[in-house]
This record gives sequence, structure tokens and C-alpha cells, in this order.
Amino acid sequence: MNEISIIGAGRLGTSLGAALSKKGYRIKFLSCRTSLSAEESRKIIGEGKASTDNVQTARAGDIVILCLPDEEILKVTKELANANIRWSEKFIFHCSGLLSSEILKLLKEKGALTASIHPVQSFAHKRTPPEQFENIYFGLEGETKALEESQKIIQKLGGRSFIIKAENKILYHTACSIASNFFVVLLDTASSLLNQAGLQEELAFQVLLTLVKGTLHNVKKFDIHTSLTGPVIRGDKATVEKHLEALRKFPFLYEMYRRLAFQALEIARREQKLSDQKIKALKDLLEGK
Repeated sequence: MNEISIIGAGRLGTSLGAALSKKGYRIKFLSCRTSLSAEESRKIIGEGKASTDNVQTARAGDIVILCLPDEEILKVTKELANANIRWSEKFIFHCSGLLSSEILKLLKEKGALTASIHPVQSFAHKRTPPEQFENIYFGLEGETKALEESQKIIQKLGGRSFIIKAENKILYHTACSIASNFFVVLLDTASSLLNQAGLQEELAFQVLLTLVKGTLHNVKKFDIHTSLTGPVIRGDKATVEKHLEALRKFPFLYEMYRRLAFQALEIARREQKLSDQKIKALKDLLEGK
């Protein structure tokens, strides 16, 4: 059971296909919306046949992996369910972090073994090095046999896995989005403030990169809460007040800072880092009292 077809050979699909090919799996077919994109992915992977035909692609593989945008998965599932394919001998996985394997129900009813396998990682382009899959986590959800097969695939990739309940997938995906996507948003926000302070874009980036590398090192070495530093966790009301004054001409950023400071204050309270008096003083400041 090592012949794989990939439907949706974009950034994730191509990167995953290349990594699986390096680990001994045979990539049989890969499909994209356009033949140009499919051929580009085939060249990157180094094997398989490029196609724009999802049915042809699914028919060719023992394992079919859907690396599609969330809004496309049900449409493609219906397309495949209406095709003349013997599903009783196939595994079919989708890679959405948000949707459960229930969206593959039409194929499950035809005998396919279904699961969702979500790599907790971002893929910025098709040429992701195969080693990037090593030690990353995959959130898995689905029926037992499909989970067992997906775990074998992840072990071959050098990754790690955990099981997530179907009813918890939305909350799980929200957490991943906050950690990855909003981290980039925060960096962009900080960079724009450094630009306002007179730093050129490249210098601002280098300054922040060094800072966050140090923070991530502390998080890895210690833990999240121990690594939280800054004026809020110190109870430094005067500094927080000056930050707020500086941001008053940027209303959106002012509100963002205030809400994040509230969350930092909650960590300080939970970890018993500050006295009740200092917590109240900061809370009053953040509430504008």
C-alpha cells in the first residue's frame, strides 16, 4: 500500500508528494486545476503523471490525499463519489485542519477508509525541503484503520502525530491559526511601528527577527509562561501608560495592545507574578479608569 495520488498539488500537496517520494512511496498521479501547475508539481516531485482530471488521479492510487482548500473538498468528494471507482480498496485522506473526516462521508459509504491528516506547519511555496516534515506534528481524526495507515505515513516522514476529536477540530484549527498566522500579523504590526520610529524596513525586520528568536529560545528552554517578559508581567504601570499614549494616534493598534495586555495580565494573575494591588492598578489603566 504505497501508491499515492494527490488531488490539489499546490504548495502543501507538492511538498508532501516530494517528501513521500523520498521515503519510498510511489506518486502515481497528481492533479491541479491547470495542466501547467500540475506539470510544474510533477517536475518538482520527480515522478507521477500530471493531470487536471480528479477522477483519473483518484483511480490510480491506493492512497488518495486531498490537499485542497476547505471550500473545494465537498465538491471534489461528490465528483469522486459519482465516478466509477472501486473505493473498498482505497484510503482517502484530506489535509484540512478545520474540517473533520465526516466531509468524506459519501466516499466512506462506498467503502473508502477515511481520515483527516493535518500538518501543523505552514507551507509558503511548492519547493519545501522534504526534511521540513521531520518532527512536525500532524493532527489526525477519522476511522481506526485509516488512522493506522496515516500514522505509518507520518512515521515514514519522520513526523509526529496526535488524535483530535471531530467535534474539537474547529477549536484546534483556531489555535493553530492564532499561533502561526497572527504571529506574522504581530510581526508586521511591530515592524510598521519601527518604521514610524525611523527604522528602515530591512533593519526593522532584522531587529525583530533577533528578538523573536531569543523569545522562542526561551520558550523552548523553559515554558510559555516563564518566558513572558515585559512591563505588564513586571507590573510596570508607568511604562504601559506611555505605550498607550504613544498608540493613541493609531486607534486600531491601541485597541490591539490593550487587549493583548489584558491577556498578559491574566497570565500574571494565574502565575501569581503580581500582587493584587498591581494587577488592579494595571487593569484600571487598561480600562481607562
